Amino acid sequence: MFSTITPVVKNIIFICVGVFILDKLFANYQVTERLALWKVGTDLFRPYQLFTYMFAHGSIGHLFFNMLSLTFMASSLEMVWGFKRFLTFYLVTGIGAAIIYMALEAFLRPHALGMMVGASGAIYGILVAFGMLFPDREISLMLPPITIKAKYLVFVLGFLGYLMDGSHGQVAHMAHLGGAVTGFFLIKLGRF
Repeated sequence: MFSTITPVVKNIIFICVGVFILDKLFANYQVTERLALWKVGTDLFRPYQLFTYMFAHGSIGHLFFNMLSLTFMASSLEMVWGFKRFLTFYLVTGIGAAIIYMALEAFLRPHALGMMVGASGAIYGILVAFGMLFPDREISLMLPPITIKAKYLVFVLGFLGYLMDGSHGQVAHMAHLGGAVTGFFLIKLGRF
C-alpha cells in the first residue's frame, strides 16, 4: 500500500511539512498561529482559517502521525476517485470538521479560547471513507503481527487516536468527529 504515493497526497505532505519547517525557521512570524483556526468572535478569527488550519501542525509527532495516516489510506482513495474528487473530498471533510468543531465549541465551551491546527479532521474523513469503500480489504499489521479487515481497522485506529490524544485536553476531538461525520455523509449521500 505504501508503494504508490499519489500526486495529491504527496503535495499535501509537502505543504504540511513545508509549513512546519517555515514555522520553525521563522518563529517570529508565528506561521502556525496565523494559519490556525481561532474561535469565531475573537479578534484572531479569519474566514480563510477554515482552510489553512489543516496544513499547520503543533508538533513533530502531530505532523508525523497525520502524514503517516494520510500516506497509509489516502492514496487508495485518490487512485479510485482521481485527483480532483480526492482533493475535493479532503478539503470538504477538513472544512466540515472545522465547522462542526466551531459549532460544538460555541455550544459546549463558549468561553474557551484557543487555536486548532492539523489535518486530523480531514484524515478522520479519509479513515471513514477508506473503511466504507474497502471494508473487506485485509491489512497486515507489523505490531502486533496480524491481519485485519479495513472496516475494523477504522474503528481501532479511531479509538487509538482518541486515547492517545486525550491525555492533555488540547486535542480537538470534536474536529475528529466532525471530519468522520462529514466523510460518512459524503459517502452515504453518494457524493463520492
